[in-house]
Amino acid sequence: MRVHTGDKPYKCHMCDKAFSQSGHLQSHMRVHTGDKPYKCHVCDKAFSESGHLNRHMRVHTGDKQYKCHVCDKAFSQSGHLKSHMRVHTGDKQYQCSLCNKSFSTSSNLQSHNRHVHSNRRPYQCPYCGKMFKTNCDVRLHVRVHTGAKPHSCRHCSDRFMWSVQLKRHLLESHNVGTWLTCNICQKKFSDSQHFKIHVRRHKGVKPYVCSECPKCFCTADELNFHQLVHSDVRNFACGFCAKSFKRKHSVLIHFKRRVCDPVELF
Repeated sequence: MRVHTGDKPYKCHMCDKAFSQSGHLQSHMRVHTGDKPYKCHVCDKAFSESGHLNRHMRVHTGDKQYKCHVCDKAFSQSGHLKSHMRVHTGDKQYQCSLCNKSFSTSSNLQSHNRHVHSNRRPYQCPYCGKMFKTNCDVRLHVRVHTGAKPHSCRHCSDRFMWSVQLKRHLLESHNVGTWLTCNICQKKFSDSQHFKIHVRRHKGVKPYVCSECPKCFCTADELNFHQLVHSDVRNFACGFCAKSFKRKHSVLIHFKRRVCDPVELF
């Protein structure tokens, strides 16, 4: 009956949220406490809710019960299928106010704004100190230090650090999945994002526009790399002389040229 009355008697004492059921409040409190009691027995991930763990397990089992009736794609989550259906309908109702890109979901628009138009990097890697724009970026980056390989092949014992590596492995070793083939040069891709970028280069489409100058780019990474020209942020430092640089390759060039002499510093 609380669904009809709107009554939410269970209130969080740490924020202004309220809930109609006590169990929902208990689950919400884990947001504040950081408690994640539901752990995956395959990889090192943990979750605050059992439903999130069940959904995550489909990554390891390969279960994709939500199938598109237009093409042969299938998804492990219903929300992913709904987002995918907009590819066929062409519905992109969320438009960026800073560039001419539009998106099928609000989360994609938010992610676009964080990665493309924001220079804030509030999240730090606990191993090397590198700064990132999102907490998700940090978690992915940490695998480089820990060597974690959460993506396991269901056909053999191979494990992979990145999902795109697993997808390519399934195509090459087990003939599972479908290659994406460019109809212009016949090049094959296992990853849809890389395929889209490749086709975009053929067509000369450059949707990422710099807010500081009239230059435009094919990918968000290219735009981010260019925007360092307009920024004073220097995230890369030499381990010997502490001189800082905007770009990683600048540190490597600096070190190879022996601009600083490590022997003299000791």
